[in-house]
Amino acid sequence: MAKGMWIGVGSVAKKVSKMYIGVGGVARKVKKAYIGVNGVARCFFSSGELSYYGTATAFSANRHNYAATTIGNYALFGGGQTASSTYSSVVEAYNKSLVKSTPTALSVSRYNLRATSNASYALFAGGYTSSYKNTVDAYNSSLTRSTPSTLSSIRDGMGAARVGGYALFAGGGNSGGYTNVVEAYNASLTKTTPTALSFSNNIDASASVGSYALFAEVGSAGTTNAYNASLARSTPATLGFSGSDINATTVGNYAIFAGEDDSNTVVSYNSSLTKSTISGLSVSRRDVGATTVGDYALFAGGRTGTGSSAANSNVVDAYDASLVRTTTNSLSSALQRPEAASVGDYAIFAANRYGSVLSPDVYQVI
Repeated sequence: MAKGMWIGVGSVAKKVSKMYIGVGGVARKVKKAYIGVNGVARCFFSSGELSYYGTATAFSANRHNYAATTIGNYALFGGGQTASSTYSSVVEAYNKSLVKSTPTALSVSRYNLRATSNASYALFAGGYTSSYKNTVDAYNSSLTRSTPSTLSSIRDGMGAARVGGYALFAGGGNSGGYTNVVEAYNASLTKTTPTALSFSNNIDASASVGSYALFAEVGSAGTTNAYNASLARSTPATLGFSGSDINATTVGNYAIFAGEDDSNTVVSYNSSLTKSTISGLSVSRRDVGATTVGDYALFAGGRTGTGSSAANSNVVDAYDASLVRTTTNSLSSALQRPEAASVGDYAIFAANRYGSVLSPDVYQVI
Protein backbone atom coordinates (compact mmCIF):
# COMPACT_ATOMS: atom_id res chain seq x y z
CA MET A 1 0.00 0.00 0.00
CA ALA A 2 1.28 3.46 -0.83
CA LYS A 3 2.08 5.68 2.14
CA GLY A 4 0.52 8.71 0.53
CA MET A 5 -0.33 10.67 -2.55
CA TRP A 6 1.72 13.59 -3.85
CA ILE A 7 0.79 16.60 -5.93
CA GLY A 8 2.91 19.29 -7.57
CA VAL A 9 2.53 22.75 -5.99
CA GLY A 10 4.73 25.47 -7.48
CA SER A 11 7.12 22.81 -8.86
CA VAL A 12 7.42 21.26 -5.37
CA ALA A 13 5.98 17.84 -4.50
CA LYS A 14 3.58 18.12 -1.56
CA LYS A 15 2.13 15.15 0.29
CA VAL A 16 -1.68 14.99 0.23
CA SER A 17 -2.90 14.36 3.79
CA LYS A 18 -6.62 14.95 3.25
CA MET A 19 -8.91 14.50 0.28
CA TYR A 20 -12.63 15.20 -0.04
CA ILE A 21 -15.41 14.36 -2.49
CA GLY A 22 -18.82 15.95 -2.89
CA VAL A 23 -21.74 13.69 -1.90
CA GLY A 24 -25.22 15.20 -2.06
CA GLY A 25 -23.78 18.68 -1.86
CA VAL A 26 -21.73 17.81 1.25
CA ALA A 27 -17.92 17.45 1.39
CA ARG A 28 -17.03 13.96 2.61
CA LYS A 29 -13.52 13.01 3.68
CA VAL A 30 -11.92 10.23 1.61
CA LYS A 31 -10.29 7.61 3.85
CA LYS A 32 -9.00 5.35 1.07
CA ALA A 33 -8.88 5.61 -2.71
CA TYR A 34 -8.19 2.80 -5.17
CA ILE A 35 -7.21 2.51 -8.82
CA GLY A 36 -7.47 -0.47 -11.13
CA VAL A 37 -4.13 -2.06 -12.06
CA ASN A 38 -4.34 -5.10 -14.39
CA GLY A 39 -7.87 -5.74 -13.22
CA VAL A 40 -6.93 -5.52 -9.51
CA ALA A 41 -7.93 -2.69 -7.16
CA ARG A 42 -4.81 -1.07 -5.73
CA CYS A 43 -4.88 1.49 -2.91
CA PHE A 44 -3.09 4.68 -3.96
CA PHE A 45 -4.25 6.95 -1.12
CA SER A 46 -4.89 6.35 2.56
CA SER A 47 -5.60 9.16 5.02
CA GLY A 48 -4.60 8.69 8.61
CA GLU A 49 -4.97 4.92 9.06
CA LEU A 50 -3.11 3.43 12.04
CA SER A 51 -1.23 0.18 11.48
CA TYR A 52 1.61 -1.88 12.91
CA TYR A 53 4.79 -1.30 10.89
CA GLY A 54 7.09 -3.87 12.49
CA THR A 55 10.33 -3.38 14.37
CA ALA A 56 13.18 -0.89 14.05
CA THR A 57 16.91 -1.45 14.51
CA ALA A 58 17.63 -2.64 18.04
CA PHE A 59 19.27 -0.54 20.74
CA SER A 60 23.01 -0.99 21.14
CA ALA A 61 22.36 -2.36 24.66
CA ASN A 62 19.22 -3.12 26.61
CA ARG A 63 18.50 -0.80 29.50
CA HIS A 64 15.72 0.53 31.67
CA ASN A 65 14.59 3.86 33.14
CA TYR A 66 15.91 5.92 30.24
CA ALA A 67 14.05 8.89 28.76
CA ALA A 68 12.60 9.66 25.34
CA THR A 69 11.57 12.77 23.41
CA THR A 70 11.54 14.22 19.88
CA ILE A 71 13.31 17.12 18.22
CA GLY A 72 13.00 18.00 14.54
CA ASN A 73 13.35 14.85 12.46
CA TYR A 74 14.58 12.64 15.30
CA ALA A 75 13.17 10.56 18.14
CA LEU A 76 15.78 10.34 20.93
CA PHE A 77 16.21 7.72 23.66
CA GLY A 78 18.87 8.57 26.27
CA GLY A 79 20.46 7.28 29.47
CA GLY A 80 19.27 4.36 31.60
CA GLN A 81 20.73 1.44 33.49
CA THR A 82 21.93 -1.78 31.86
CA ALA A 83 21.57 -5.40 32.90
CA SER A 84 25.08 -5.30 34.35
CA SER A 85 23.94 -2.53 36.72
CA THR A 86 26.04 0.08 34.98
CA TYR A 87 24.64 3.51 34.16
CA SER A 88 24.41 4.60 30.56
CA SER A 89 25.05 7.87 28.76
CA VAL A 90 24.13 6.48 25.33
CA VAL A 91 21.64 8.34 23.14
CA GLU A 92 20.01 6.49 20.26
CA ALA A 93 18.28 8.51 17.53
CA TYR A 94 15.78 7.35 14.90
CA ASN A 95 15.02 9.63 11.98
CA LYS A 96 11.80 9.92 9.94
CA SER A 97 12.93 6.92 7.86
CA LEU A 98 13.67 4.90 11.02
CA VAL A 99 17.40 4.96 10.34
CA LYS A 100 19.20 4.72 13.69
CA SER A 101 22.24 6.77 14.65
CA THR A 102 24.16 7.41 17.85
CA PRO A 103 24.72 11.12 18.61
CA THR A 104 27.17 12.45 21.16
CA ALA A 105 26.45 10.79 24.50
CA LEU A 106 24.95 12.53 27.51
CA SER A 107 27.53 14.48 29.50
CA VAL A 108 26.78 12.34 32.58
CA SER A 109 25.65 8.70 32.72
CA ARG A 110 22.39 8.37 34.64
CA TYR A 111 18.98 6.71 34.82
CA ASN A 112 15.50 7.79 35.93
CA LEU A 113 16.12 11.07 34.13
CA ARG A 114 13.34 12.97 32.31
CA ALA A 115 13.13 14.41 28.79
CA THR A 116 11.01 16.87 26.84
CA SER A 117 11.50 19.44 24.09
CA ASN A 118 10.91 23.08 23.31
CA ALA A 119 10.92 24.73 19.89
CA SER A 120 14.67 24.30 19.37
CA TYR A 121 16.02 21.62 21.70
CA ALA A 122 15.43 18.19 23.20
CA LEU A 123 16.42 18.33 26.87
CA PHE A 124 17.39 15.48 29.23
CA ALA A 125 17.42 16.51 32.90
CA GLY A 126 18.18 15.14 36.35
CA GLY A 127 18.49 11.45 37.17
CA TYR A 128 20.53 9.18 39.41
CA THR A 129 23.71 7.09 39.41
CA SER A 130 25.44 6.63 42.75
CA SER A 131 24.03 10.05 43.60
CA TYR A 132 21.23 12.31 42.37
CA LYS A 133 22.00 14.63 39.47
CA ASN A 134 21.02 18.14 38.38
CA THR A 135 22.66 17.89 34.94
CA VAL A 136 20.81 19.06 31.84
CA ASP A 137 21.84 18.04 28.31
CA ALA A 138 20.31 19.68 25.23
CA TYR A 139 20.29 18.45 21.62
CA ASN A 140 19.37 20.69 18.70
CA SER A 141 17.68 19.50 15.51
CA SER A 142 21.10 18.57 14.08
CA LEU A 143 21.75 16.44 17.21
CA THR A 144 24.55 18.70 18.42
CA ARG A 145 24.76 18.52 22.21
CA SER A 146 25.18 21.39 24.65
CA THR A 147 24.88 21.68 28.43
CA PRO A 148 22.64 24.52 29.61
CA SER A 149 22.25 25.71 33.21
CA THR A 150 21.73 22.87 35.66
CA LEU A 151 18.56 22.28 37.64
CA SER A 152 18.41 24.22 40.90
CA SER A 153 18.59 20.97 42.89
CA ILE A 154 19.69 17.38 42.38
CA ARG A 155 16.69 15.11 41.79
CA ASP A 156 14.89 12.48 39.74
CA GLY A 157 11.24 11.50 39.31
CA MET A 158 10.27 14.84 37.74
CA GLY A 159 7.47 15.63 35.36
CA ALA A 160 8.51 16.93 31.94
CA ALA A 161 6.32 18.68 29.36
CA ARG A 162 6.35 21.40 26.74
CA VAL A 163 4.17 24.51 26.72
CA GLY A 164 4.52 27.40 24.27
CA GLY A 165 8.23 28.02 23.78
CA TYR A 166 9.24 26.29 27.04
CA ALA A 167 10.45 22.89 28.18
CA LEU A 168 9.27 22.42 31.79
CA PHE A 169 10.68 20.14 34.51
CA ALA A 170 8.53 19.94 37.64
CA GLY A 171 8.68 18.30 41.05
CA GLY A 172 10.70 15.17 41.78
CA GLY A 173 12.94 14.48 44.73
CA ASN A 174 16.08 13.04 46.26
CA SER A 175 17.13 11.39 49.52
CA GLY A 176 16.34 14.63 51.33
CA GLY A 177 12.69 14.65 50.25
CA TYR A 178 10.45 15.94 47.49
CA THR A 179 10.34 19.35 45.84
CA ASN A 180 7.66 21.51 44.21
CA VAL A 181 10.10 23.52 42.08
CA VAL A 182 9.33 24.06 38.38
CA GLU A 183 12.07 25.10 35.96
CA ALA A 184 11.48 26.30 32.41
CA TYR A 185 13.99 26.42 29.54
CA ASN A 186 13.17 28.60 26.54
CA ALA A 187 14.32 28.18 22.93
CA SER A 188 17.61 29.92 23.80
CA LEU A 189 18.10 27.55 26.78
CA THR A 190 17.66 30.41 29.25
CA LYS A 191 16.24 29.04 32.50
CA THR A 192 13.48 30.65 34.56
CA THR A 193 11.58 29.50 37.64
CA PRO A 194 7.78 29.83 37.43
CA THR A 195 5.39 29.58 40.38
CA ALA A 196 6.00 26.30 42.20
CA LEU A 197 3.64 23.32 42.12
CA SER A 198 0.87 23.23 44.73
CA PHE A 199 2.40 19.96 45.99
CA SER A 200 5.85 18.47 46.55
CA ASN A 201 6.13 14.98 45.05
CA ASN A 202 7.22 12.78 42.17
CA ILE A 203 5.32 13.02 38.89
CA ASP A 204 4.75 9.94 36.74
CA ALA A 205 2.56 11.53 34.06
CA SER A 206 2.80 14.85 32.19
CA ALA A 207 1.17 16.03 28.99
CA SER A 208 0.48 19.17 26.98
CA VAL A 209 -2.87 20.24 25.56
CA GLY A 210 -3.79 23.51 23.88
CA SER A 211 -1.97 26.25 25.78
CA TYR A 212 -1.26 24.17 28.88
CA ALA A 213 1.26 21.71 30.29
CA LEU A 214 -0.26 19.38 32.92
CA PHE A 215 1.50 17.55 35.76
CA ALA A 216 -0.24 14.85 37.82
CA GLU A 217 1.02 14.14 41.35
CA VAL A 218 1.91 10.66 42.52
CA GLY A 219 -0.71 10.65 45.29
CA SER A 220 -4.06 9.25 46.35
CA ALA A 221 -6.15 11.76 44.40
CA GLY A 222 -3.73 12.65 41.62
CA THR A 223 -3.65 16.41 42.20
CA THR A 224 -3.09 18.12 38.85
CA ASN A 225 -1.39 21.45 38.12
CA ALA A 226 -1.43 23.28 34.79
CA TYR A 227 0.92 25.94 33.38
CA ASN A 228 -0.03 28.14 30.45
CA ALA A 229 2.27 29.56 27.78
CA SER A 230 3.00 32.53 30.07
CA LEU A 231 4.00 30.06 32.83
CA ALA A 232 1.07 31.03 35.06
CA ARG A 233 -0.13 28.12 37.22
CA SER A 234 -3.71 26.91 37.69
CA THR A 235 -5.20 23.86 39.40
CA PRO A 236 -7.76 21.92 37.34
CA ALA A 237 -9.86 19.07 38.72
CA THR A 238 -7.82 16.20 40.20
CA LEU A 239 -7.46 12.95 38.31
CA GLY A 240 -9.71 11.26 40.87
CA PHE A 241 -7.32 8.32 41.20
CA SER A 242 -3.72 7.75 42.22
CA GLY A 243 -1.14 9.34 39.95
CA SER A 244 1.22 6.43 40.61
CA ASP A 245 2.43 4.31 37.67
CA ILE A 246 0.28 6.15 35.12
CA ASN A 247 1.25 7.74 31.83
CA ALA A 248 -0.14 10.44 29.56
CA THR A 249 -0.11 11.74 26.02
CA THR A 250 -2.13 14.09 23.83
CA VAL A 251 -4.38 13.76 20.81
CA GLY A 252 -6.24 16.62 19.16
CA ASN A 253 -7.74 18.82 21.87
CA TYR A 254 -7.29 16.29 24.67
CA ALA A 255 -4.58 15.22 27.12
CA ILE A 256 -5.25 11.62 28.20
CA PHE A 257 -4.08 9.99 31.46
CA ALA A 258 -4.24 6.20 31.86
CA GLY A 259 -2.76 3.15 33.60
CA GLU A 260 -3.70 3.51 37.27
CA ASP A 261 -2.87 0.37 39.30
CA ASP A 262 -5.15 -2.46 38.15
CA SER A 263 -7.91 -0.15 36.96
CA ASN A 264 -8.76 0.57 33.35
CA THR A 265 -9.88 4.12 34.21
CA VAL A 266 -8.90 6.79 31.70
CA VAL A 267 -9.50 10.53 32.07
CA SER A 268 -9.02 13.38 29.65
CA TYR A 269 -8.55 17.14 29.94
CA ASN A 270 -9.59 19.30 27.01
CA SER A 271 -7.87 22.51 25.94
CA SER A 272 -10.02 24.42 28.46
CA LEU A 273 -8.87 22.02 31.23
CA THR A 274 -12.31 20.43 31.61
CA LYS A 275 -11.91 16.86 32.86
CA SER A 276 -13.92 13.87 31.59
CA THR A 277 -13.85 10.13 32.20
CA ILE A 278 -13.69 8.33 28.85
CA SER A 279 -13.71 4.72 27.62
CA GLY A 280 -11.34 2.67 29.73
CA LEU A 281 -8.36 0.65 28.56
CA SER A 282 -9.35 -2.67 27.01
CA VAL A 283 -7.27 -4.43 29.68
CA SER A 284 -6.71 -3.05 33.19
CA ARG A 285 -3.01 -2.41 33.65
CA ARG A 286 -0.44 0.02 35.05
CA ASP A 287 2.93 1.27 33.77
CA VAL A 288 1.81 1.67 30.16
CA GLY A 289 3.94 3.38 27.52
CA ALA A 290 2.36 6.37 25.79
CA THR A 291 2.91 8.54 22.73
CA THR A 292 0.94 10.08 19.86
CA VAL A 293 1.19 9.63 16.11
CA GLY A 294 -1.12 11.33 13.64
CA ASP A 295 -4.59 11.46 15.14
CA TYR A 296 -4.00 8.61 17.59
CA ALA A 297 -2.91 8.52 21.23
CA LEU A 298 -1.36 5.12 21.91
CA PHE A 299 -1.11 3.32 25.27
CA ALA A 300 1.04 0.22 24.94
CA GLY A 301 2.11 -2.64 27.18
CA GLY A 302 2.05 -2.30 30.95
CA ARG A 303 1.66 -4.69 33.82
CA THR A 304 -1.42 -6.56 35.01
CA GLY A 305 -2.22 -8.26 38.31
CA THR A 306 -0.31 -8.22 41.59
CA GLY A 307 2.08 -10.49 43.46
CA SER A 308 2.68 -13.88 41.87
CA SER A 309 -0.05 -13.24 39.31
CA ALA A 310 1.58 -10.06 37.97
CA ALA A 311 2.49 -10.18 34.29
CA ASN A 312 3.61 -7.85 31.53
CA SER A 313 1.19 -6.98 28.73
CA ASN A 314 1.51 -6.54 24.97
CA VAL A 315 -1.88 -4.85 24.47
CA VAL A 316 -2.04 -1.55 22.58
CA ASP A 317 -5.07 0.77 22.88
CA ALA A 318 -5.53 3.72 20.53
CA TYR A 319 -7.71 6.81 21.12
CA ASP A 320 -8.57 9.03 18.19
CA ALA A 321 -9.16 12.78 18.29
CA SER A 322 -12.82 12.14 19.20
CA LEU A 323 -11.70 9.92 22.14
CA VAL A 324 -13.03 6.78 20.49
CA ARG A 325 -10.95 3.80 21.61
CA THR A 326 -9.86 0.91 19.42
CA THR A 327 -7.44 -1.93 20.12
CA THR A 328 -4.75 -2.25 17.48
CA ASN A 329 -2.04 -4.85 16.80
CA SER A 330 -0.18 -6.00 19.90
CA LEU A 331 3.47 -5.32 20.68
CA SER A 332 5.84 -8.06 19.54
CA SER A 333 6.74 -8.67 23.21
CA ALA A 334 4.96 -8.07 26.50
CA LEU A 335 6.61 -5.00 28.07
CA GLN A 336 6.31 -3.03 31.29
CA ARG A 337 6.25 0.74 30.62
CA PRO A 338 7.98 0.82 27.25
CA GLU A 339 9.51 4.22 26.61
CA ALA A 340 8.02 5.91 23.58
CA ALA A 341 8.55 8.79 21.16
CA SER A 342 7.18 9.69 17.75
CA VAL A 343 8.86 11.01 14.63
CA GLY A 344 7.21 11.70 11.29
CA ASP A 345 4.56 9.07 10.62
CA TYR A 346 5.96 6.65 13.22
CA ALA A 347 5.41 5.92 16.92
CA ILE A 348 8.33 4.01 18.46
CA PHE A 349 7.96 1.87 21.61
CA ALA A 350 11.24 0.59 23.05
CA ALA A 351 11.76 -2.04 25.75
CA ASN A 352 12.31 -0.73 29.26
CA ARG A 353 13.62 -3.83 30.99
CA TYR A 354 16.60 -6.16 31.29
CA GLY A 355 17.15 -9.14 29.04
CA SER A 356 18.19 -9.61 25.46
CA VAL A 357 18.42 -6.50 23.30
CA LEU A 358 14.96 -5.96 21.83
CA SER A 359 14.08 -4.13 18.65
CA PRO A 360 11.60 -1.28 19.19
CA ASP A 361 8.03 -1.79 17.97
CA VAL A 362 6.83 0.76 15.43
CA TYR A 363 3.30 1.90 14.59
CA GLN A 364 2.61 4.09 11.59
CA VAL A 365 -0.10 6.31 10.21
CA ILE A 366 -0.57 5.87 6.45
